[in-house]
Amino acid sequence: MRKEGFSAEKYIEEQTKYIQERIDSGEGRLYLEFGGKLVEDKHAMRVLPGFDENAKIKLLQRMSDQAEVIICIYAGDIIKSKTRQDFGITYDLEVMRMIDEFRSYKLEVNSVVVTRYEDSPAVNQFIAKLERRGIETYTHQFTKGYPTDVDTIVSEEGYGANPYIQVSKPLIVVTGPGGGSGKLATSLSQVYHEYKLGRKARYAKFETFPIWNLPLKHPVNIAYEAATADLKDVNMIDPFHLEAYGETAVNYNRDIDAFPVLSRILHAITGSTEGYKSPTDMGVNRAGFAITDDEVCREASKQEVIRRYLIAECSYRKGLVDEATLERCKLLLEEVGATRYDRPAVQAAEEYVEVKRRLDPERYENVVVSAIQLPDGSIVTGRSSRRMVATAAMVLNAIKKLAGIQDDMLIISPTIFDSMSSTKSDVLHDKTSLNLEEIIMALTLTKLTNPFAELALREIPNLSGCVAHCTAILSDKDERSVKALGIDITSNPEFSNNNLYSI
Repeated sequence: MRKEGFSAEKYIEEQTKYIQERIDSGEGRLYLEFGGKLVEDKHAMRVLPGFDENAKIKLLQRMSDQAEVIICIYAGDIIKSKTRQDFGITYDLEVMRMIDEFRSYKLEVNSVVVTRYEDSPAVNQFIAKLERRGIETYTHQFTKGYPTDVDTIVSEEGYGANPYIQVSKPLIVVTGPGGGSGKLATSLSQVYHEYKLGRKARYAKFETFPIWNLPLKHPVNIAYEAATADLKDVNMIDPFHLEAYGETAVNYNRDIDAFPVLSRILHAITGSTEGYKSPTDMGVNRAGFAITDDEVCREASKQEVIRRYLIAECSYRKGLVDEATLERCKLLLEEVGATRYDRPAVQAAEEYVEVKRRLDPERYENVVVSAIQLPDGSIVTGRSSRRMVATAAMVLNAIKKLAGIQDDMLIISPTIFDSMSSTKSDVLHDKTSLNLEEIIMALTLTKLTNPFAELALREIPNLSGCVAHCTAILSDKDERSVKALGIDITSNPEFSNNNLYSI
């Protein structure tokens, strides 16, 4: 059983109460910028074991009669096809998935804003898709004068150049698929328009990480730096908070750097700064108060830093991040005193490869191995063959073990297996081994005649949350399948073959 170090129930209770206090504490509508992932926050779930990945949307669900949602996406992220690592989908698709999630929780999605709009075919196609599905969509330009010319920013040339988004609820949640989506600019633009219309409005920020009341070098906060290495975020002691209150609080460079300008902008719009004396004051983050076992969270965060480093290695090899990002992740790995081999599945997979290559160097020269750590801590491996890919073999072996089925027992009908292989090769002209999705389908067909196949299939949900590693970069299709099962998988920065194109 995985140890828990965080109380999701206490967090939701504390956070809901604190947001309600913010709504009730002043006049006018509250624009609440949500940093991080509002739905399925798997990073928080990994570093704070016990965290409910949908805690933030559940607390908003409790306030659904008061809240509506604006989703922001930066045009450049659409153009570059920026990807959310947890799901392996691009940010534009993530926006659509978010809308579906919000609707499932009965939360009203007001609109989508494309920030720093660029006249690009990809961006315009995204807008057209949303509008044809009945989603109100706005475009905001880069704010003229930002960040130093406050007089221009707070004018008709600055925020005034953006269209006002019609809203009606007292709490407006402004969120996006990831960092740099333009949430702050959208929130302040709305506050500006509210005042121009003769209505008061306020701004606050909901940012889970870094956790302001944990030490600067706490692994939970270091894990946040690893997660945002591509954005070059760095945790810092909030100097404004220290000066104002004589208390240490942790924030990050972008918020600290932006605070003087943000404070001046809010003052120019509203005539006051809402009593905010520091960027920490602006936050409504109660996560630190829901930690129940600090050691558990420290170890989980250390594992997350390892994970982020392994992902950065592969992303660099694929040309998705620059060398500075990789080096930053490496430094953070050293900072928590870890190596790649502190992730047990890594060593197990690599040792299996070495054993096979020593046994028969020629036959196993290009063998790929995947390893998974099961809930009881044991490791199960699987290797590539002409019949199936390594991840498929790993999952098959893992569910057999969980079901108590002997390792040498066949649980996929040879007839079904051969039929699927020949169809893939002869009909679809695909000469590759059966992938994970195809192996699961073969097992599903076999269960009609083999009860052991059905026993194995019942164990698939128990793989969710397990940690795995592969000695070669996964194909896009296998990566999607593994993540769909909830398996947290990493890879060595090696390609399984020399092909430049794979799906």
